[in-house]
Amino acid sequence: MIIENISPYIFEIGPFAVRWYGLMFAISVLTGFYYMRRHGIKKGFNEDVIFTLFMVVLVSLIVGARLVYVIVNWPHYAANPELIIRIDHGGLAFHGGLLGGILSSWIYCHLKKLSWHSLADLAVPGVATGIALVRIANIFNQEIIGREAAMFFFERHPTQVYGSLIGIVLLLFHNYLARRGETKPGYLFWNFVLGYTLLRGLIEETFRENPLIAWGYVSETWGAGFFTTVHLFTPAILALCAVMLWRIRHS
Repeated sequence: MIIENISPYIFEIGPFAVRWYGLMFAISVLTGFYYMRRHGIKKGFNEDVIFTLFMVVLVSLIVGARLVYVIVNWPHYAANPELIIRIDHGGLAFHGGLLGGILSSWIYCHLKKLSWHSLADLAVPGVATGIALVRIANIFNQEIIGREAAMFFFERHPTQVYGSLIGIVLLLFHNYLARRGETKPGYLFWNFVLGYTLLRGLIEETFRENPLIAWGYVSETWGAGFFTTVHLFTPAILALCAVMLWRIRHS
């Protein structure tokens, strides 16, 4: 959605400014750490180990997410290289962050001989919360804009709201599965990745004003378009999730 004259800043005092994006991201990080620490200790993990792992994942998640976003939007950043490190302006690719987080955490857990799947399950609430809150921050940054849709009462699809609702739905579904209990390590994490990949591809990515890959189709009536970069990677990620879930069920 596009809102006229909306400010990305909460407040400014001289050169110091606090942005909505930064606040939402910080809340997500604190929420994720609180949940991982609280439930990780209950599962028998050392508090220092949890803190170190969380910091390793956080750094690699930000680096991976920013790297992929910059690569995908390289013409813009090639012309404005000073903006590459300005993550407070927005611009983090979920799939890049996911890859960075998975690789760094797997290496750390392998070196420390920890159960990667058990710790990955603990990361889900923080990530889902982050998706929900950061998409709201995208409204203030006026990014993740939806396509124009002729048949709806709104001019454009409110894709930021769609994305936030996806995070909320996945968080509620995670809580439902967690309360059922008797889930093997990794089941909650890969269910989350599968759910997000599917909903992101079908809803947010379809109605988001993204450039299409070489060939595709856009319906001006429905405001829907395909295929984007995320669309093309979606089947491979879904297949990976299916394989991992099958292995977990039969382990």
